[in-house]
Amino acid sequence: MPFLPDGVDPPYGIETDRFRIHPLGMDDTLRDYDAVMTSVDYLKDRYFNAPGWPTHDLTFFQDLIDLTWHYKERQLRRSFAFAVVNPDESVQVGCLYVDPPSREGFDAEVSMWVRASEKDTGLDEELYASVRKWIEDEWPFEQVAYPGREYTREQWDSLP
Repeated sequence: MPFLPDGVDPPYGIETDRFRIHPLGMDDTLRDYDAVMTSVDYLKDRYFNAPGWPTHDLTFFQDLIDLTWHYKERQLRRSFAFAVVNPDESVQVGCLYVDPPSREGFDAEVSMWVRASEKDTGLDEELYASVRKWIEDEWPFEQVAYPGREYTREQWDSLP
């Protein structure tokens, strides 16, 4: 079942002085795998929809399968994953997910992460602020949840 209403196309992405966001696809696998594997301990359990992710034994092929699935979900309009890359797109600095709600009272859930090397650069805060504005301005949602940002794991898990 499509996540977005008929006739509504998902926005492509955004661009700032520090990063670009574009739909995540198979051609992002090399950059994505590097971002994930250099940040495993930092990222562990940050993405609420994938408890236990990532693991140190994730293979490149498994990451390719994951990105292929994200691409297919976009085609089916079920969820939307985006790569967050530096301005020249040589390095993936994070990821963004716009998913259907798993809790009552929301139209969407938005999650994001930055790689460990960016944790103290202010990029995470800038990404969050830019994404909130983008979601508010360009997506057709009224009530958006930001698990891990506005809710702790315990608060999120206690919601209906």
